[in-house]
Amino acid sequence: MYMLNSQRFSEDKINRALDLLYINRRDEFRELSKELLPEKALLSMTNWKEFVLNFSLDVEESFKSWSGQSELPANSPQKSLTLLRQLSHGKTSMNQLAHLLNLSYSMSLEFKEIYRRLK
Repeated sequence: MYMLNSQRFSEDKINRALDLLYINRRDEFRELSKELLPEKALLSMTNWKEFVLNFSLDVEESFKSWSGQSELPANSPQKSLTLLRQLSHGKTSMNQLAHLLNLSYSMSLEFKEIYRRLK
């Protein structure tokens, strides 16, 4: 989970912020986990919440480059395509994809706000 392992975050605060976020966003975590992980992996994976959160942080980071708020990283095209393919698999409309992107983006922002407020 490279986004959560970066220098910006401490492990103790990550766990506390994730627990608080999960209390309010349980349904959203479940919805995204069903889209991102096969059921077998979901049952055996102990860190699935971190995986979903990391994915959400990736979506937010990608949006910054898509919207011109940050520099375009060298791996941006591959990362963007991977994010879009993971979320759009089995979808029949752009509205369904946009819903999942919005869900990911808002979870990332909410996590960062919770993390910032923790002491």
